[in-house]
Amino acid sequence: MDTDNTPFPTEAALDAARESGRRAYELDRAHVFHSWSAQAQLKPMTILGAAGSYVWDGDGNRLLDFSSQMVNTNIGHQHPKVVAAIAEQANKLCTVAPAHVNDARSEAARLITERTPGDLDKIFFTNGGADAVEHAVRMARLHTGRRKVLTRFRSYHGGTDTAINMTGDPRRWPNDYGAAGVVHFFGPFLYRTEFHSTDQQQESERALAHLESVVAMEGPQTIAAIVLEPVPGTAGIMVPPPGYLEGVRALCDRHGIVMIADEVMAGFGRTGKWFSINHSGVTPDLITFAKGVNSGYVPLGGVAINGEIAATFADRPYPGGLTYSGHPLATAAAVATINAMTDEGIVDNAARIGAEVLGPGLEKLAEFHPSVGEVRGVGVFWAVELVKNPHTREPLAPYGGSSAAMSEVLGACKKGGLLPFANFNRIHMVPPCNVSDSEVAAGLEILDSALAVADTFVD
Repeated sequence: MDTDNTPFPTEAALDAARESGRRAYELDRAHVFHSWSAQAQLKPMTILGAAGSYVWDGDGNRLLDFSSQMVNTNIGHQHPKVVAAIAEQANKLCTVAPAHVNDARSEAARLITERTPGDLDKIFFTNGGADAVEHAVRMARLHTGRRKVLTRFRSYHGGTDTAINMTGDPRRWPNDYGAAGVVHFFGPFLYRTEFHSTDQQQESERALAHLESVVAMEGPQTIAAIVLEPVPGTAGIMVPPPGYLEGVRALCDRHGIVMIADEVMAGFGRTGKWFSINHSGVTPDLITFAKGVNSGYVPLGGVAINGEIAATFADRPYPGGLTYSGHPLATAAAVATINAMTDEGIVDNAARIGAEVLGPGLEKLAEFHPSVGEVRGVGVFWAVELVKNPHTREPLAPYGGSSAAMSEVLGACKKGGLLPFANFNRIHMVPPCNVSDSEVAAGLEILDSALAVADTFVD
């Protein structure tokens, strides 16, 4: 077994980890209730350990983690500076009520606001991304005195009640009773355009015209916020065409609508910039974040708030809070993560990898594999759209489901030593932001073999 970058220095240590993993699996299946799953059909993977861009499964096999778990381990697994910061904070102050000042939370807020655009200079900390979205919407509704929220189809905003109703993918369907004040619209996605566009300029213009029509038909005076992932993640990593986000900003300004950028997945280096909206130069009114803010080492999320909305609650209490808002262990991890990303040039590495290694590598694979309908992305945030027919663009798995073909392709990835993120008919290549050139090359080689399996299902 390769001993480079492994948490198991000896075979004896690996054997002990395997035994512990078997026991963990038994207890999991007896007692753990998993999210988004039919419980009796589950065979979850056991993870024995992780380091850098790798994880080890229950059999001790080393896998390149190009899922970054839930697209959140932006600085990889077990980064020593962050692990040390958590340990140091645990020895000093494990927890404190959110009403009290603590240095980890204060410094985390400073570091985040230094990186947000415009005057988003206040941070409300949450436990994760879904409750960040919940609170951002609450702030927008209280600030405007309006109720409705507009979000796009092909989006994901979280699993709590408001957030799941805002979500535009099929996970919303069993939870949506039409009573959450949410209206969905189509965003730009040229490969599967709803607007019969032939190029990105048309797609941008027609998507904006559609959104403006939805606003007009719903009544702009009833709309509190438009909430967008600047680069939608789970729904397919659709980079917006030039001018689209600028158009949404202008539409919000005309009607006094709060613009909320959901940066939970795309933020903190994932796209090669601190926030994905930075690619457009647009400044939203609120930003929600989580995941990459501390690489997921301790649960943390938050809302970055501009001056106007913050002023709404200067002398009027904000009616919301959480026991663990700004938890010291979580915010200490955020401080260490942001500092490590800055000191080690991790955001710049993500941009370079996307432009020079991962993006070109995926585009080259697309030339040779008829099962690849499109590759798209930026930074270390890429999607490979798999199809049965490259001309009709019939997906390899239906929208909202999977297929035997996709299962075989993903099985080939794992057999080769690659753990990608998958959704419906897509494979997402989303390694850590500090992934190396050689690791990307290895991941692309494994994906190449797996795509050969996908090709066998092409009509």
